Amino acid sequence: MDRRGFIKKAAAMASAVAVPGVAVSCAGASSDDACDGSAESRLIVPKKNALAITGTFLDEISHDIPHQNWGEKEWDADFRHMKDIGIDTVIMIRSGYRKFITYPSPYLLKQGCYMPSVDLVDMYLRLARKYGMKFYFGLYDSGKYWDTGDMSVEVESNRHVIDEVWEMYGDRYKDSFGGWYISGEISRSTKGVIGAFHDMGKQCKDVSGGLPTFISPWIDGKKAVWAGSGSLTKEQAVSVAEHEREWDEIFDGIHDVVDACAFQDGHIDYDELDAFFEVNKRLADKYGMQCWTNAESFDRDMPIKFLPIKFDKLRLKLEAAKRAGYDKAITFEFSHFMSPQSCYRQAGYLYDRYKEYFDIK
Repeated sequence: MDRRGFIKKAAAMASAVAVPGVAVSCAGASSDDACDGSAESRLIVPKKNALAITGTFLDEISHDIPHQNWGEKEWDADFRHMKDIGIDTVIMIRSGYRKFITYPSPYLLKQGCYMPSVDLVDMYLRLARKYGMKFYFGLYDSGKYWDTGDMSVEVESNRHVIDEVWEMYGDRYKDSFGGWYISGEISRSTKGVIGAFHDMGKQCKDVSGGLPTFISPWIDGKKAVWAGSGSLTKEQAVSVAEHEREWDEIFDGIHDVVDACAFQDGHIDYDELDAFFEVNKRLADKYGMQCWTNAESFDRDMPIKFLPIKFDKLRLKLEAAKRAGYDKAITFEFSHFMSPQSCYRQAGYLYDRYKEYFDIK
């Protein structure tokens, strides 16, 4: 075949490749192939045997995933996609990280932070109102905790942020401002954490008339150890007993001002889920807290950070959350890793598989 013939053949083959919005040729398909788009589900596992995702983080001040540079048009469409699968809660993961911030904070701008081009807090609150959702405000992360290992250093800036945010948005959006996310991420008993979480949680509740607060720590499992240092071994990961002992102490010190805990589920292996989840639920019940799961929709098992997760991995985690009797499943994070309009094409397919499993039309 000469070069011109090869190019013609390649073009013809390319025309049959599935592209969003373009019809796929069924030439050569057998009578068993569902080329008309009417394929029935062929799942060989029971459907809807898992805790459905009803909340998602909104990560617009990213640390390690790319910005999608959406405007309000794209965010509006994404909220609609969220609503279509039953999401009723959106959580801004942080209102700022170091010098980048999500809203024109008088206090943080005076501290040298950069002026944002759009008030994302106002936009998210308006979209939450439009789609009948509750918005949780994520506190500011100065980065000082990551530099020092002392969580108490995050309290001072958030004293100002909490007050000014409620003054700027609380009365205007009483229908959609649903609560607070204490954004400091920890895995174990970190220096200053009980006092810091208690101080920030109490102030959030006091200023807003008792709106709920929650945290989302990670479990210091084998995947956390491997991610942190190649020189550490899986034997240095936290045991179930150690995890229970440390979080018993933390919950004891914060349960009066923190209403829910959504442990990240990606740092332990799939055959460890039940053991850790059972402990999490028992501790939450002991202290009168809600037990949520942060069902990560990105894949920690891949050599590339970070890609949408394989559906079966997400399913296994949500099934374990249902077995443990968890109260709610949220995810990090819909817009990048599950949305049909994500920069990752695989995310739209994950959305389709999720709808198929939960029989969402």
